[in-house]
Amino acid sequence: QVQLAESGGGLVQAGGSLRLSCAASGRTFNLYSMGWFRQAPGKEREFVAAISWSGSGTDYADSVKGRFTISRTNAKNMVYLQMNSLNPEDTAVYYCAGTRYSDSRRLSNPTSYDYWGQGTQVTVSS
Repeated sequence: QVQLAESGGGLVQAGGSLRLSCAASGRTFNLYSMGWFRQAPGKEREFVAAISWSGSGTDYADSVKGRFTISRTNAKNMVYLQMNSLNPEDTAVYYCAGTRYSDSRRLSNPTSYDYWGQGTQVTVSS
């Protein structure tokens, strides 16, 4: 069992940066691939980024490639999402999620994830 809690969201101007954090409980955290998803009002939840259990493999949605970076520190049970060059289209609730799957083809699909945090709001003003 893994419990997840996001933090670090807030209001930022276009072009600015934010760093989201996800704190995980559970001794088996290092066995899970982790992902970040986001959901804007009236839209479906969409994939943002994922990282393998070891941290050696990462994947990004095309819309955030080159601007966002996902990372993890297993010793601290933490996952991070560094977001740079933010624009108003990045406004959404951001969720951290965990999955036992390691197949990269599954990690962009929210139905592959077993555990979810409560979300943190990111608002980018123009």
